[in-house]
Amino acid sequence: MAHSYHHSLSSVKQWGGAVEDYIRIHDWFDESKKIIADFRHRMLRHHSEGVFMAETIFGHTITLSTGRTIPVRWVGEQHVREDLGFIPSFADWVRAIRPEPWMGRAMKLHADEESADLFEQARAIIAQAKGGAA
Repeated sequence: MAHSYHHSLSSVKQWGGAVEDYIRIHDWFDESKKIIADFRHRMLRHHSEGVFMAETIFGHTITLSTGRTIPVRWVGEQHVREDLGFIPSFADWVRAIRPEPWMGRAMKLHADEESADLFEQARAIIAQAKGGAA
């Protein structure tokens, strides 16, 4: 689906209520389009963990304008299924990433002399407070 409005119409068809009952949840799933405006935005929230995150943000249930209460998880699962055809795990997305050398490169952290001196002073104070030598 192209827009959260259309997901909301689908939710209305499935569970009743109004577009406004669902739009905030569907907007949240697609909010990552702000970061990257193609299908890759889905990697951030279109998975099983994203469905559970939606529950954390919006609560376990929503009450529709009709008075009916439905699980937020249903809405999240519907959104992901409509976009992807199934609900992947985050691990499914990660396995699809081709590792690049820069992704694993880390610089060694070296303490400067001043930091090392402060660390030794703190160690000596702690040892002295415990009644022992540094």
